[in-house]
Parts: sequence; structure tokens; C-alpha cells
Amino acid sequence: MEIKDNTFQRQFEADANGKLVTVEYSHQERKIFLTRIVSPEGFEDEEFIGGMLRQILDGARERNLKVVPTFPKIAAFFRKNPAYKDLLPPGIKI
Repeated sequence: MEIKDNTFQRQFEADANGKLVTVEYSHQERKIFLTRIVSPEGFEDEEFIGGMLRQILDGARERNLKVVPTFPKIAAFFRKNPAYKDLLPPGIKI
């Protein structure tokens, strides 16, 4: 899966069978706030969204960024995948 970082619109974009799935973000200092997942009407492929989030978080790890999940689905992803909890800034527990 190829994920494009659209810095102008502040979102990560991926193509899911011809449908655009985006993860909106806000970047401040050494933190990235994942604010929303936007998917087409009726798109419920949790595996695709999980894979997309894994690639985004791996990229944040490479760039030494902390990640603040502000969207409930993204926070749930952190709960299900404790391997990424080291990306949370100090004081944030999910």
C-alpha cells in the first residue's frame, strides 16, 4: 500500500480499490496529532485502515515524532497494538 503525505491539506492519503481514504493530522513541534479518519460512505475495511495506520506510525517512529491520537478509532488502534505505545508523549495513557 502506498501512502501519500499531502502536506498542503495536512492528510495522509491511500487508495483503497479506487476509493480515497485519508487520515487528517496536525503537526506541532515534535508531535503529530492524528485528528480524523475520512473514508468513503460504506467503506468498512478495518484491515486496510489498520495497515495504513501502521505505516503512518512506522514513519513517525523513523522521524522521532511523538503521536497524539485524538480520534476514537485511532486511540482504539493504540489499545489493540501495544507495540506503538512508545510513540505516545509522556503523560498520555490510552
